[in-house]
Amino acid sequence: MQELPWLRNYPANVRPSLNVTDSYTSVMDMVNQCLIQFADAPGYVNMGKTLTFGEVDHLSLRFAAYLQQIGLKKGDRIAIQMPNLLQYPVVLFGAIRAGLIIVNTNPLYTARELEHQLKDSGATAIVILANFAHNLEKIVSNTPVKHIIITEIGDLLGGFKKILVNFVVKRVKKMVPPFHLPQAVSFSSALKKANPQSYVAPALNLSDTGFLQYTGGTTGISKGAALSHGNIVANTLQIYEWIQSSLKERKEIVITALPLYHIFAFTVNCLFILRLGGLNVLITNPRDMKSFIKDLKTYPFTLFTGVNTLFNGLMNQPDINTVNFSTLKLAVGGGMAVQKSVNERWKSLTGVPILEGYGLSETSPVLTMNPTNGSDRIGTIGLPMPNTEMAIFDDEGVEVPLGERGEICARGPQVMPGYWQKPDETALVFFPGGWFRTGDIGIMDEDGFFRIVDRKKDMILVSGFNVYPNEVEDVVASHPGVLEAAAIGVPDEKSTEAVKIYVVKKDQSLSKEALIQFCKENLTGYKVPKHVAFISELPKSNVGKIIRRELREKEGT
Repeated sequence: MQELPWLRNYPANVRPSLNVTDSYTSVMDMVNQCLIQFADAPGYVNMGKTLTFGEVDHLSLRFAAYLQQIGLKKGDRIAIQMPNLLQYPVVLFGAIRAGLIIVNTNPLYTARELEHQLKDSGATAIVILANFAHNLEKIVSNTPVKHIIITEIGDLLGGFKKILVNFVVKRVKKMVPPFHLPQAVSFSSALKKANPQSYVAPALNLSDTGFLQYTGGTTGISKGAALSHGNIVANTLQIYEWIQSSLKERKEIVITALPLYHIFAFTVNCLFILRLGGLNVLITNPRDMKSFIKDLKTYPFTLFTGVNTLFNGLMNQPDINTVNFSTLKLAVGGGMAVQKSVNERWKSLTGVPILEGYGLSETSPVLTMNPTNGSDRIGTIGLPMPNTEMAIFDDEGVEVPLGERGEICARGPQVMPGYWQKPDETALVFFPGGWFRTGDIGIMDEDGFFRIVDRKKDMILVSGFNVYPNEVEDVVASHPGVLEAAAIGVPDEKSTEAVKIYVVKKDQSLSKEALIQFCKENLTGYKVPKHVAFISELPKSNVGKIIRRELREKEGT
């Protein structure tokens, strides 16, 4: 292991050897302490309704008691499938306090994608927003799920507002497709049935698995990164150590437009801000820019997290100049590279740069971040977090000389032990010595700043979300009119990359429109091909393997 040059450039207030496992015995312990410590402070606001941390404490304890009453026990898996709503922290903290393993689930999953995740995780319970329950109905009999809890958008808004919002969503906007799940119970009735006096705190420790964060990893096969309580506690405290000098307890307001089921917002917005006692402004639908900007004008936010496409999309709104950015202290970008032009425009608009960081689901997620003391460097992913080692290795696991490119590898308390019940897949992503292989090609400069110079082999990055060609190709190839297919990423102004599928027809009458519609029925929106090219033959190696590289070269990517 070479010298650690980043230590010379650490901000003076950051402890590089921070012991991140001494403060709490589990995520449950951290949640319990923070909810009590900040009980009187506002914790979450959504659609004009605010819950204090004390109210979240009360509601989540009731929900934990209910989960135990229906027979769920420590180590059972529970899927949470909803956008950013007040219910999310209540359900999340309740499930954690019941000792369950959290399976964060994208609400936009198709029935096929949902079935795979529920079966692979072995989830026996799910909390799902009614808007997506029709997909669950299609596949629930094929999964281990026994307990279904359905919530509606307005459930925690209270009084007339709850009734009005749920009515508008169901009847006026028709956002809730019909479904039939007679075994399900409503979230509201679950809270009513709960007996908090029956709750028994489970015995949890830092080595217990607490979270399954599904990802394609570096191979493209959807699997759960099994994150321990220690992983999540460590990363929360690493982020706290890195940023805390710039922020104050109880004084911060964060805009949470990124979905909390995504590992970036899950750790940074939900748990780090909990540790800080700050207020989360939950944005349910950031695509509704008019409503989004209204929220930005309502709350004097001090922290903004996002991906490149979110920052870019906001700045392209004609009324963005009506937003008051004078209280903004930090803007943090992750999930995908922040383009230099976007960063420059954002700084010109707000006076604050976007500090880029880097990480993966497998690393809880934050591995690196730019300093908050003004020594940040645009175009880099920053310096390693406290207690985090980073190095550049060649394909044989040998560290390369400083300044040379190779695979970014890391080890630290935030790195997962492995993938859920997949030892063979786990072995593929670790070098000897516990070095996790990110799959990203990068360079470390003489000052310890890291820069990504190439993407993971064939992975496509759409608005910060990984899209793996294998999955798209499998779906396309299942269409009866398709003989063969190959997916690549092509440049896209709005989403960095878009999916393009090359198809060899079996049925010559197959149209692009029909194929895209088929994909929409089987893939989450960001995975659906934006471009379709019919081709007579795909490029292949001498053993018949499709060579996506030649297709990318054809596109000039």
